[in-house]
Amino acid sequence: MIKAGIIGGAGYTAGELLRLLINHPEVTVEWIHSTSNAGAPVTDIHGGLIGETDLCFAETFDLSAIDVLFLCQGHGFSEKFWQENARPEGLRVIDLAQDFRDESNGYVYGLPEAKRESIAGAMSVANPGCFATAIQLALLPLAASGNLDAHTEVNLTGITGSTGAGVKPAATTHFSWRDNNISVYKAFTHQHLKEIGMTLAQVSGAEAPVINFVPVRGDFPRGIFIAAWIDTPLSADEATALYRDYYATAAFTHVSSRPVDLKQVVNTNKCVISLEKHGSKLLVLSAIDNLLKGASGQAVQNMNIMFGLPEKTGLNLKPSAF
Repeated sequence: MIKAGIIGGAGYTAGELLRLLINHPEVTVEWIHSTSNAGAPVTDIHGGLIGETDLCFAETFDLSAIDVLFLCQGHGFSEKFWQENARPEGLRVIDLAQDFRDESNGYVYGLPEAKRESIAGAMSVANPGCFATAIQLALLPLAASGNLDAHTEVNLTGITGSTGAGVKPAATTHFSWRDNNISVYKAFTHQHLKEIGMTLAQVSGAEAPVINFVPVRGDFPRGIFIAAWIDTPLSADEATALYRDYYATAAFTHVSSRPVDLKQVVNTNKCVISLEKHGSKLLVLSAIDNLLKGASGQAVQNMNIMFGLPEKTGLNLKPSAF
């Protein structure tokens, strides 16, 4: 059995991660650490796990007692964590923050559809951002086929659920403000653009395209819906064949012949993509669950790859029927 530990156990991603790991047939959770909740039952914070675990939040942790460490703290914490703690030889690490998404310090960027072989041999994986995952999966086949470069302009709108902002309350996550409301934030400047450009350039072997991205706060808890459009000479049939071929062996990314909707992916580790051609413009629709394929589900998928397990192990999650 793979022995796992979690640092930063009180947030949304840690709760989802724990839900997956305690039901994973090849994993035992040795400890889940939270300074602010030390000693309290995990179900005091993650109420949906009542009846599934008797774990309590740990005040201390032993890195030598585990095989894989998941870092679920906020951005900037991971670098500080390794300044303060010695890493045992042989410990695999999956970091859900953005600290090492530039692949510094020996980390591999953890997008399986682009980096599966590198992930398989990695000791350290930087889990992608949620918007970055949905956008890159919408664009990877175009990049890999030479249809994206510095002369290409990609226009994107993406709408995200409130859980993408994390568990700590803020003015723009308060129910009274978010419900029945939408708003734009970080237009053209979102922090995930950096990792998106890095991956697309690596896959294409060319300079990254110009990406115009407008993120939107949605009035729902979870999920990300991306609409991307570019000018391309590819026909609808050519584009569809390109995408189906690229994702033919992908465990969780599927190309649909029907327009995507968010309910197809919420509570799953799937990404569903659909394509439409309108004149010279190719419209690519992409949808994921921001807490699963955009965070904890993808982290478990990466763990499976790192330990030589089938990618779907422990991730056979079902969407709602309606």
